[in-house]
Amino acid sequence: MSTKKQYPPKVQRALSLYLKLIRAHDTLYLLTGEFIRKHGLTPMQFSVMEAIAHKGPMLMGELTKTQLTTGGNITVVVNNLVELGLVKRVQSKKDQRASYVHLTSKGKKTFSKIFKPLSQYITQMASVLTEKEQEELAYLLKKLGITVAETDITLSVYR
Repeated sequence: MSTKKQYPPKVQRALSLYLKLIRAHDTLYLLTGEFIRKHGLTPMQFSVMEAIAHKGPMLMGELTKTQLTTGGNITVVVNNLVELGLVKRVQSKKDQRASYVHLTSKGKKTFSKIFKPLSQYITQMASVLTEKEQEELAYLLKKLGITVAETDITLSVYR
């Protein structure tokens, strides 16, 4: 006799999807995090460096939004990167209260040293899916994330 709780198919599908997303994320994050930590950085530190490397100098508020975290957390991460000599703050000429975060030359070298092998590692992990599957999954995950973020979904208690 099965002790597994049964839910309506719609709920079961959503729960199954959620668990698979979380487990896949956790696995990929754990593996890439280990790789990044071997280079002396935390995943969040590297993520901040990646955003700046690909988008250019960013305001602290912009980093907070791109990293989906709090301003306090970004401040700590950036402070630690400044101490490591990987980024620097440059005060905005338009607004003295704001500062842009730039990669230093050491930061650019460190980023390049880590990014190429990390991107190869991620490519290797993704290769368990065909190119078409990778494109479809990327499209569906983007659709899910954007739609949920833009939609006023309120908690309705399942009865």
